[in-house]
Amino acid sequence: MDKDLKKTIKDLGYLSSVGMAMALSIAIGTVGGYYLDEWLGTKPWLFFVGLGVGIAAAFRNLFTLYKKAKRF
Repeated sequence: MDKDLKKTIKDLGYLSSVGMAMALSIAIGTVGGYYLDEWLGTKPWLFFVGLGVGIAAAFRNLFTLYKKAKRF
C-alpha cells in the first residue's frame, strides 16, 4: 500500500470512532443514572443527572478527538 492510502484508511478509522464514542458516553451515563435511581429510590432525578453527565462526556470526547485529528 502506498503512503496516502494508509493515511486515508487510518483517518477514516479514527473518525468513524467518533459516533461510537458519543453514543457510548451518553448510554453509560444514562444507564448508570437509571440504576442509581432504582437503587436509591430517587426517580427520575439521577437518571437526568446521568444523562447530563453522559452528554457532557460525549462532547468532551468529541473535543478531544477533534484536537487529535487536527494534529494529523
